Amino acid sequence: MAEFPALIGQSVSYAVLQFPAGSVNPPHTHPRSAELLFVAQGALQVGFVDTTNKLFTQNLQTGDTFVFPKGLVHFQHNADAKNPALAISAFGSANAGTVSLPNTLFNTSIDDTVLALAFKTDVATIQNLKKGFAS
Repeated sequence: MAEFPALIGQSVSYAVLQFPAGSVNPPHTHPRSAELLFVAQGALQVGFVDTTNKLFTQNLQTGDTFVFPKGLVHFQHNADAKNPALAISAFGSANAGTVSLPNTLFNTSIDDTVLALAFKTDVATIQNLKKGFAS
């Protein structure tokens, strides 16, 4: 808010997202707001999963917009191995919240056995995944 104080009390917010070549904004949700994404530079592959587990994806170019419904798992990926991308996201909440699924699942103290059962794998695989998130 210090950068744009006119937003204070307006129940809106925005974020500028920089995507280096080949980078991803991993699957995440915003529990308190939908997200309107505008691609200002480059190209992004985006998608979300609805409540019936149907995946919706789109390849966006500069000038394109996309809406991620409130609370649904979604992602953005700069598949270009050479060029960066820049996007602006607008939210209908001053605090949309972000729940990063990889971080929430593999960088918390959820029991390894619970995760192994949930992902239909073994504890060793879960422990290997967690190593990538160790501080």
